Amino acid sequence: MRLIVSTLFVLVTIGLSLPAVALDTAAMVKILETLDDRQRNAGDYKTLTYIEQKEKGKNDLLYEAIVYRRDADDKFMILFSKPKSEAGKGYLRLDKNLFLYDPAVGKWERRTERERIGGTNSRRSDFDESRLAEEYDPAFVGEETLGKFAAYRMKLTAKKGIDVAYPVMEIWVHKETNNVLKQQEYALSGRLLRTSYYPQWGKKFSESKGQDVYYPKQIRIFDEVEKGNSTTIVLREVDLRPLDANIFTKAWLESKSR
Repeated sequence: MRLIVSTLFVLVTIGLSLPAVALDTAAMVKILETLDDRQRNAGDYKTLTYIEQKEKGKNDLLYEAIVYRRDADDKFMILFSKPKSEAGKGYLRLDKNLFLYDPAVGKWERRTERERIGGTNSRRSDFDESRLAEEYDPAFVGEETLGKFAAYRMKLTAKKGIDVAYPVMEIWVHKETNNVLKQQEYALSGRLLRTSYYPQWGKKFSESKGQDVYYPKQIRIFDEVEKGNSTTIVLREVDLRPLDANIFTKAWLESKSR
């Protein structure tokens, strides 16, 4: 915990500008493609996830969920297991459509990429594989240091016709590891909505990919609209073994709430 807090403190430190060595578009796209590929598995993906939501004037909330992915088919699911009031609720992404199932009413509803997962300040993209090169066009902002880490800062604008949670983002990518250190998301108006920090990254060897798959061990999300509100996502027990062939179906998710 001390390491996480110390690392986060370093990342929160105001970025210091370095002598600019501008990257051209091809170089930036290559960085995004590398970042995407490092987080993508050739097979399946499963992880136990904890989501802590802090809001001013309210009790802290802690959720437990299991995240499932089949990256080859762009399939994705979140199944909540705790607290009891949320158990059995789930999100399922099929054919680029996101659906929410609520066992209390026994109905499916189509949702958008701006859906607040479980009512927290997290979005589907916080849990899914990275698709930055596919969804955004980059522009070079500069080189900066976040604490002791040298990073490329890029502005990303959503490609035309792509449905994303945020149309404009800025990311700070560690020059040595190609891991994201910091991310800020904006509305089209230019208003800053969220700031996220990635204090720790983990990796696990994938038999199906023949390489390591990288994942953020923790994401700290700060609400820039409702100051004082924050969401922390912690990933545990990452499993890259094949999942059941029929797991990414509405029927399978519904069966878990009975």
